[in-house]
Amino acid sequence: MLNVFEIIVPLIVIVLISLPLVKVFQGKVTKRSAKNRLVTHIASFFSLLALSLVFQFSGVHVFAAASAALDGSIAQGLGFLSAALATGMSALGAGIAVAAAAPAAIGAFSENEKNFGKSMIFVVLGEGVAIYGVLISILIIGKL
Repeated sequence: MLNVFEIIVPLIVIVLISLPLVKVFQGKVTKRSAKNRLVTHIASFFSLLALSLVFQFSGVHVFAAASAALDGSIAQGLGFLSAALATGMSALGAGIAVAAAAPAAIGAFSENEKNFGKSMIFVVLGEGVAIYGVLISILIIGKL
């Protein structure tokens, strides 16, 4: 059963990380305030990272009962991290590719209806990058 500390701390972390982005989602952003929010977001990320490293190396065991059940090695943890990075970065790249190709495909289709097949090939190629990333992460997880 989860105690109050295990429930509250992740919620506080999520709120602190997403708090600088509230004005961005509301649409009340200037260039300077967006830059300040970005700096705040990055600073909060690295401060939370430093805090977690301090807790890890100080010998404080917050989740001692749960950590006894985990038997993974560092290599297995790095394998899961690499699988997550392969999927995440390939999805990010696919999003960038589709963001550039889809408006061009819509514009080409609106000018001439015969360009639909040719323009959709470029959009699908961008999505293929994400599929390759998922396949690589499946192969990595399969080796663990």
